[in-house]
Amino acid sequence: MKTIILKAKEIGEIKAKLLTDTAPDTCAKFWEALPLEVNLSTWGDELYGTIPVAIDAENPREEFEVGDIAYWLQGSGFCILYGRTPASTSAKPRLISPGNHFARIEGDVSVFKGLKGLALTIERGEESG
Repeated sequence: MKTIILKAKEIGEIKAKLLTDTAPDTCAKFWEALPLEVNLSTWGDELYGTIPVAIDAENPREEFEVGDIAYWLQGSGFCILYGRTPASTSAKPRLISPGNHFARIEGDVSVFKGLKGLALTIERGEESG
């Protein structure tokens, strides 16, 4: 199992599990690009920002679960989904266009509520199995 660590003064350190079974290519390319620093903006209950990683579609979708992390295909985006977005048609987060689901936050996503942006560092965490 591979994990990533999301770090920022506003949230401390948050761990997320890479979903290597669901999106092996996305996870591999993302892992190789680490560490990354990304400035995230807010769109509803989503934080998103462009990362310098080109990844192809891999089981893309628009609707996700709270706590999911997606790679947005249209804009090379890193997206943390912690609630409804303006595109949501239910209580679930929804991207404006398809993205690859490649990670899941372990722990409480409420730390992201109320943020109007975030300067985030993403580092490699554990690598086992």
